Amino acid sequence: MASINLCTDQLLLPLADPAQILGLSRFSHDAWQSWAADDARRFPSLSGGAEDVLVLKPDVVVTSLFDKRSTRELLKAQGLRLAEFSVPRNLDEVKAQIREMGEIVQHQDRAAADIARLDAAMARARRAVEQKHYSVLPLSRRGWVSGSDSLVSSLLTETGLFNAAADLGVGTGGFASLEAIVEARPDFLLLSEAGDRAEDDGRAFLLHPALERFYPLSGRIVIPERLTVCGGVMLADALDLLVAELQRVESSLRAKRSNP
Repeated sequence: MASINLCTDQLLLPLADPAQILGLSRFSHDAWQSWAADDARRFPSLSGGAEDVLVLKPDVVVTSLFDKRSTRELLKAQGLRLAEFSVPRNLDEVKAQIREMGEIVQHQDRAAADIARLDAAMARARRAVEQKHYSVLPLSRRGWVSGSDSLVSSLLTETGLFNAAADLGVGTGGFASLEAIVEARPDFLLLSEAGDRAEDDGRAFLLHPALERFYPLSGRIVIPERLTVCGGVMLADALDLLVAELQRVESSLRAKRSNP
């Protein structure tokens, strides 16, 4: 079996036996992008093209519907079986994909265990935010806001938090200005990284003095993108980190109020 997509890598790795995996995507070894990078380094990294996959002659190629159509069609024309996954938009779709991958590798028991882990993490997150009604704005480079049509937004909503993108008039996602963000005044920003260095203009947006004034570290929830960019069992880690980050920022707020 071979995977040629970063997200299908991370569905495959927790469920398959090592002997079932012939190769993974070209980004699989990158710890910045892949939650499963340490495990992935045991396997060859593929180019993403059809040639090196054809050499391997896998029984199944797992890939995303957003990968190059020409590559997928060429693999099919050569008689290879493809399992093509869409981009999940909510936890139910994630769990459905875990079940599907479990069936492909014939380890349904592992898939059931991963789903149980996700359900337990979601239950913990719901208990942690019960009755709090915080508004959270998922904000990325250059002011990109993740709207309702995103996995991150779904996680916020399902835990009982409110995606403040709606207050900015951003439906499925889009760019927001500094002025609009400050005016909307969400309780917290949700970022994929902390730090105080601006390597480029995109990063500089997040460190603008106006944002730092209203949203210092005590107003920023940080969850690395590798935990949320794909659907899979890593979302359990994302949910647990969300709870820990909420506890941190709440503690900072209490300290600030007691020491005005």
